[in-house]
Amino acid sequence: MKWNRNLETFLGCDKEYAEARVALFGAPFDSTTSFRPGARFGPRAMRAESWGLETYSPYQDRDMEETAVFDGGDLELPFGSPEMALSQLEAYTDELVKDGKRPCLLGGEHLVTLGALRAVLKRYPDLHILHFDAHTDLRADYLGAPLSHACVMRRAWELTGDGRIHQFGVRSGEKSEFVWAKAHTDMHPFGLQGLAETVLRLAGLPVYLTIDLDVLDPACFPGTGTPEPGGLGFSQLMEAVIGLGGLQIVGCDLVELAPMLDPSGISAAAACKILRELLLAMDGGSRQKEGPLWERR
Repeated sequence: MKWNRNLETFLGCDKEYAEARVALFGAPFDSTTSFRPGARFGPRAMRAESWGLETYSPYQDRDMEETAVFDGGDLELPFGSPEMALSQLEAYTDELVKDGKRPCLLGGEHLVTLGALRAVLKRYPDLHILHFDAHTDLRADYLGAPLSHACVMRRAWELTGDGRIHQFGVRSGEKSEFVWAKAHTDMHPFGLQGLAETVLRLAGLPVYLTIDLDVLDPACFPGTGTPEPGGLGFSQLMEAVIGLGGLQIVGCDLVELAPMLDPSGISAAAACKILRELLLAMDGGSRQKEGPLWERR
């Protein structure tokens, strides 16, 4: 496979493939979106809006110029077939993992996570999944379709089994999903309660981090397809992401930004800042020596 650096890269992600530790790429796919479409435009919007940010993060005292992140651009995915799209995502991610890169996927709707997960799990069969989301995403199917963004964590569970999916911020779903979660996932509804303890338990284990940006309260993040009032504040999510820097994050994604639903651009700007802090934490680990930020306030 030919690895060409994207012409328009995310802020500071302009390293060559051979020298990169983290490989960023986009999955502009939203064909199973159940409410408001538009997440397919998320990756491109994040790259464009990122140039309104500084490369330096005062939160971590690190600079994107110091990182080794390759931006390979967006994949061309077939909108008419979720399985074909997932197969292409799996194949692309598989090559990254074989080359020793840690994939960072930009969505797109949340279903795209499944393609990357399939590949990462081949390399790390003991993988744990850290899941930030407003929704359970644990349905067996949505309107008869098992491949839907409403089912992505159920499909992930079929790959990992019980106790290896850790869910935070969830505040919406069918009653049956919450009941099912009690027996099969480690769910912490409504907020970040228990995150510090979970991070300690996952120390030394391979972790895949998936962030559905609708975990944020739509008051600060309206640009998403299925907004759910009552979510995290921006600073809560950012500080949580920074606090994950000590984990062995072997892959991650950031999904469900639908920039056209927020003409103000606030949502795209928020997504960019979260991604900057995530890449810094993932590439070099957090420099915080006194524990996670959310514990020190």
